[in-house]
Amino acid sequence: MDLYRLALKPLHLLEAEDAHAATILALKSGQILNLGPRSSYDPPELRTDIAFKGGALAVRNCVGLAAGFDKNADVPLAMSRAGFGFVECGTVTPLPQAGNPRPRLFRLSEDEAVINRMGFNNKGLEVFASHLERYQGRASAPVLGANIGANKDATDRMADYVTGLKRLWGLSSYFTANISSPNTPGLRALQGRAHLDELLGQIATTRADLVRVTGNNYPIFLKIAPDLSEEEIADAVEATIAHGLDALIVSNTTIERPESLRSALATETGGLSGAPLFGLSTSALRSAYKVAAGRLTLIGAGGIASGADAYAKIRAGASLVQLYSALVYKGPGLIDEIKRDLVQRLHADGLTHVSQAVGSGA
Repeated sequence: MDLYRLALKPLHLLEAEDAHAATILALKSGQILNLGPRSSYDPPELRTDIAFKGGALAVRNCVGLAAGFDKNADVPLAMSRAGFGFVECGTVTPLPQAGNPRPRLFRLSEDEAVINRMGFNNKGLEVFASHLERYQGRASAPVLGANIGANKDATDRMADYVTGLKRLWGLSSYFTANISSPNTPGLRALQGRAHLDELLGQIATTRADLVRVTGNNYPIFLKIAPDLSEEEIADAVEATIAHGLDALIVSNTTIERPESLRSALATETGGLSGAPLFGLSTSALRSAYKVAAGRLTLIGAGGIASGADAYAKIRAGASLVQLYSALVYKGPGLIDEIKRDLVQRLHADGLTHVSQAVGSGA
């Protein structure tokens, strides 16, 4: 019997946000991972290095946890031990933020989907940084990304990204600038080319200053929405390259509502994630890959719930993949299932490493 999935049943009796809080609490206490063995399945076929100026980000497998699950960096080590090759925490904002009124998180069980309008609820940079400091110098430290955002009421939202970068520099393995959440009014406007150039220019300048002062460099990614037009995706790719960022995450949640949705909760406001996002996000990824033409690393996120989904993202152009919503329905045992399936698919195609499949279906 899959004890991980058995544990999901009582969680699904709770309101969605309460279930999430209970999951984080159980992970902090070690209870969930005590249901079964920790994952040690990290096949060489899936080990990946993401090159950037000054080094490379080495991940033991290409399957990562997307931002949103661990907003305050409470349990990155637990999720790493569960089998993820890298763990992205956040979104974190400079100041603590309550987020939007509840209810704001909804399970669309019939669709294996989630709608959230959380609104960057988090405990702020200082708490987040104190949690990351636990891993300094530890051999068991996870490959940990800090997803940074802006406070809802900030007078200068671009400055908030600079603040996050400065405060967490040296504490995380990489950074992601999240400008694509639909739940902070006006945030997605930063994806327009003029605003994007200004923001990424400030990030690039701050990075150069930090490298000069500390002698250390870290990869910086940009996360975009799946709802962009092909022209807007091309702008995001070109701006990311022009300002020296290292990867593009495609994509965040969508504000679209596919006609295929069956749940009565489908009309709730917020970002839709999970299985119904897969097609839209993969199409956006494929468009980004064509524009990037080998000049930029891409990370595929949105709707991954199986090895087949992960492989489709890789063949569409992703060097790494991320998932979150599928864990709500399938539990952490899904992580190793995806990795094993990926290896089988690589071998079936006569490939020896995941990098050989990147873009093969684009």
